Amino acid sequence: MDRRLAALLQEKFGERLLTPVRQRYDESEIRVALTDATDTLRTLHDDPSLRFEMLIDLCGVDTGEDMQVVYHLSSSTSGDWLRVIVPGLDRTAPRIASVTFMWPGAEWMEREAYDMFGIIFEGNRDLRRIYMPDDYRSFPLRKDFYLADDASRSPAAGVRNMERAGTPADATAATVLRKSPGV
Repeated sequence: MDRRLAALLQEKFGERLLTPVRQRYDESEIRVALTDATDTLRTLHDDPSLRFEMLIDLCGVDTGEDMQVVYHLSSSTSGDWLRVIVPGLDRTAPRIASVTFMWPGAEWMEREAYDMFGIIFEGNRDLRRIYMPDDYRSFPLRKDFYLADDASRSPAAGVRNMERAGTPADATAATVLRKSPGV
C-alpha cells in the first residue's frame, strides 16, 4: 500500500471524492462524480506528482440501479494501481466523455463498453460495435438483458429448454438411460 499516494489523492481531490480513498494490497481506489470525471482523470494524467500515464483497463459496470465506468490506471511514481470509479450514469441513456484525448488506446476499451453496456463515450471518433453484429439492438452485459431460456423468466415453467430431459424417438430399451431409485 502506498500511503503517500493515498494522502496525495485525498489532498488533491478531497472535495471531489464521493468516498474516502480506499486501499487494499497494491491497489488504491477513488470514486468521483460524473461531472468531475474528466477533470479528475486529466489531473491524474498530467500532474507531475501523480503521472498516471498508462490506462490499463476501462470497463462498464451495471449495478442493477445505475451504470458505472471504471478506469484502472498505472503510474511510474507509485507501485499502486489506481481504480477510478465513476458511478451514477443514467441507465436509460448512459453517457460520459471519452478519454481518448489522453489515452488513445482507450478507443477500443470504450467500444467494448459501448457494445456490452450501451455506454456512449462522447468524443470517441469510432464508437461502434466491436463484438456484436452492427444491427444488434441490445447490450448483453446489462442486468436487464433478457435471455430467451432464462429459467427465472421463461415460459418453460422454470426449466430451460436445453436442460429439459427427453428420450430420443428412436431409442430402444437398451439405450435409454435408467434413473436410479429416488431420483
